[in-house]
Amino acid sequence: MLVLGRHDVEALLDIDALIDALAAAMADLSAGAASLPERAAAFVDADTATGVLDMACYVPSLGVLMTKLVTVFPANAGSELPVRQAVIVAFDPTNGGPVALVDGTHITAARTAACSALSVRVLARADATSLAVLGTGVQARAHALAVARVRPFAEIRVAGRDQAKVAALAADLSSLLDFEVRAAGSYQEALAGADVACAATYAIDPVVRREWIDPGVHLTSVGYNPRGRELDDATVADSVLFVESRHAALGAVPPNRDLADPLERGVITAEHVHAELGEVISGTKTGRTRDDQITLYKSVGVAVQDAAAVALVLQGAGARGMGREVDL
Repeated sequence: MLVLGRHDVEALLDIDALIDALAAAMADLSAGAASLPERAAAFVDADTATGVLDMACYVPSLGVLMTKLVTVFPANAGSELPVRQAVIVAFDPTNGGPVALVDGTHITAARTAACSALSVRVLARADATSLAVLGTGVQARAHALAVARVRPFAEIRVAGRDQAKVAALAADLSSLLDFEVRAAGSYQEALAGADVACAATYAIDPVVRREWIDPGVHLTSVGYNPRGRELDDATVADSVLFVESRHAALGAVPPNRDLADPLERGVITAEHVHAELGEVISGTKTGRTRDDQITLYKSVGVAVQDAAAVALVLQGAGARGMGREVDL
C-alpha cells in the first residue's frame, strides 16, 4: 500500500491539471457515470457539526474507487490545526484491495478551490478583471491562487474580519502573483465593482449582500457554518444558481444554511437550481446567457472532486517514484 503525505501531495498536485480533470469528473457526475452515495456523518457535537464525514465514490473513467474521512472541528479556527482534516483511502476497483493512503487535507483545499476556478472559467464574464476574495484562511488563499489561473485579473481585493490577517494574506499573494493585490477595509469595499467574488469564510452573518454586488458578477461560495451563512437571501434569490449536484446541494449532510434557510422559508424552491456544473460543461444546460446576470456557484463538496485529485496524485507518484510502500 502506498502512503503519500501532505508534502508529497503538494508536490504532485498541479492546479491547472486539476481544473481540467475536474471538468471531466463533474461532467461524468451529471451524466450519471459515477457512483456517489450520500455522505455519512458521526457527530461529536451536532449543534456545531463537529465530527467526521465519510465521503465515498467510484468514478469509472478515472479508475478511482475511494473514500475520504474528513473531520470538521470548528473550534480549531484560529489555531494551528485546520478546521477540516482528512485522509483518503483508494482501492483497486478490480479486486477491492487498498492501494493508497493519501493525505486529504491539502486535497480538500485544492480541489475545492480548483472547482471554484472551473466555475469561473465557464460562468464568469470573459472581460472579468477584478477579483474579491472574502476570507483569510487556507481556502481563501487557495481560491486566490486557483482562480487567478483562469482569468487575466488586474487586481485582487482581500477582505476579512481580522485586518492583520487581511494584510498578511494580501502581502503573501502579492509575492506570488503578477498583479495588484490589496487589503480592503471591509467586505463591502472588496465587493464594490468586483467582476468575480469568492467567499471562503466561517461567517455567521452574510459577508455577501445583494446591495454590495453589481450586475454581471460571478460569485463562488464554499464557506460553511452550522450557525450562519455567507450569502443573504436576496443574493441567492437574484442569482442564477449552479451547483455540483442537485441532490448533494439540496440535501447536504450536515445542511448548508446558505441554501437550506431560503429553501425552508420559501424564498427559493428546488427549481431555483439552474444547472449542475457538469451539465454546463457537457452542453446539456446553459451557463451565463447575459452579461448583466449574477451567477452563483454554491459548493457543498462532492467526492468525485477528491477522486479527480487522487487520480492525478497517484499517476504522478508512479511516474516520479514518490511515496512509501507499507504492508498492512
